[in-house]
Amino acid sequence: MQYKNKQYLSLHPLSKDLDFILQHTPSVWSELRNQEIFITGGTGFFGCWLLESIVWANLKFNFNVKATILTRNISAFAKKCPHLIEQTTLQFIEGNVRDFAFPNKQFSHVIHAATDASADINKNQPTLMFDTIVEGTKRVLEFAKQCKARRFLLTSSGSVYGRQPPELTHIAEDYVSPKMIETNHSAYALGKYYADKMSCNYAEKYHFESKIARCFAFVGPYLPLDAHFAIGNFIRDGLNRESIIVNGDGTPYRSYLYAADLAVWLWTILIYGKSARSYNVGSEYAVSISELASVVASTFDETPQVNILKPVMPGALPERYIPNTQRAQNELRLSQRYSLVDSICATKKFAGLNNIFFV
Repeated sequence: MQYKNKQYLSLHPLSKDLDFILQHTPSVWSELRNQEIFITGGTGFFGCWLLESIVWANLKFNFNVKATILTRNISAFAKKCPHLIEQTTLQFIEGNVRDFAFPNKQFSHVIHAATDASADINKNQPTLMFDTIVEGTKRVLEFAKQCKARRFLLTSSGSVYGRQPPELTHIAEDYVSPKMIETNHSAYALGKYYADKMSCNYAEKYHFESKIARCFAFVGPYLPLDAHFAIGNFIRDGLNRESIIVNGDGTPYRSYLYAADLAVWLWTILIYGKSARSYNVGSEYAVSISELASVVASTFDETPQVNILKPVMPGALPERYIPNTQRAQNELRLSQRYSLVDSICATKKFAGLNNIFFV
């Protein structure tokens, strides 16, 4: 179905969020005016928000930003987001990030957001997980070099720090764990660690800007509610009018940044982040998993029961995965603007839609 600009702008359920993104990134879009961007992972959670904001900027202010998006399955994305697949400023190509054919054109900016964050693959096929991250990053970096990109953004992960010491409330970019490589058995974390190093090496050798966004945990529309993300599972349970199930003891601490904030941070880091520099991306507001389940439950009119399946181990210090974001705040003036409750409510509302447009 074709949407006229006025219809698109008036009917879009994320209009307030997309206006928010543009409001907090005006100079970013001036920099991107008439530019070509290449994006991997453009059909995932991060990617959908990047594409939504590109289209919104073009329709509202005629910035003429064009993007080519690498995806593994164009047909699947067309069913998920028909309103995006039809946009003339977005071009989709099908391929695997490890061996995709290079488009024969130049791009000013490259965003590498493709990664399979599957807990099952990480556990049962660690070699595949590691190779996909490392070889995929190398392939995209080679393309950035060939297409003469000026700026490259890698969406990395807070997992590169290894296990956060429980006595460390917030982990910063300069934290170094001397035993991280030897003791961290997560193929995902190790793959991201080497991808970080590789992107810095390419930037230095081939003279383009490479920025790293070390991403933590997020919530918002497009977040899968049936994967290994606790907050998504809790929202799903509530929407299904079921008890909210906490599979562990509920003591680990996490923090959640809303997707619109995330988009602002990623666009800002791409344009204004320092080259070969990492920036933590996430919320500093820590909440235990048991507290999170209760917060999610409280947002429903009929409050679901919260069931915690495992007892708390006496004397054990709770696990933490919380970023220190002072570097992004001080250098790039970034901040968290959406509250946790508002973020949960927006995610619930979006998940209840049968179609992204009310038509």
